[in-house]
Amino acid sequence: MNATLVSTVSPHFSSSALGKFTIIVGGTILLTISAKVQVPFWPVPMTMQTFVVLVMAMACGPVIGGNVMAVYLVEGALGFPVFSGTPERASGLVYLMGPTGGYLAGMLFASLVCGWLSICGWGRSALTTLLAMLIGTFIIFLSGYLWLAMSIGPMKAWTFGVVPFLLSESLKIGLAALLLPVSWSLVGQVKNRRS
Repeated sequence: MNATLVSTVSPHFSSSALGKFTIIVGGTILLTISAKVQVPFWPVPMTMQTFVVLVMAMACGPVIGGNVMAVYLVEGALGFPVFSGTPERASGLVYLMGPTGGYLAGMLFASLVCGWLSICGWGRSALTTLLAMLIGTFIIFLSGYLWLAMSIGPMKAWTFGVVPFLLSESLKIGLAALLLPVSWSLVGQVKNRRS
């Protein structure tokens, strides 16, 4: 198994209890911000939440990445206004059972899968990052689509729950395929200078 980007940058901090706690709390704050901030985009405004979920999992691995997402979901279930549209819309378990609940569950599964791929060495090249991000995004949208289809039907779920996001997700996947390999390259250069 390979090291993650975070464990390569700071092996002692990321393996300590304090380090893990700090990364998880910081990760949930970052997820909350990414859910709340909307970037003007066509055909619908874009958040960076799926990007943050998947890149964090690829950078931290399945244990920390999965825990970040799990803690975030628990915070939301307890009624903290961490999700997009809360507290204006319903919060807590009501929100989780609503139309976006499937996407949120998919983010947890995707973070575990992408985190596992990262410790298998994916994410160091543009190609493996691209493939990992495609897999993670597919998991998120399949889960969201299936959940949404149960309440509004398969055609409407596809039209309103998938199609409007294809362009923005493609952009985020491309951005991650650039960002992660460049980060690995920079870390490698720094380590080579020190040795």
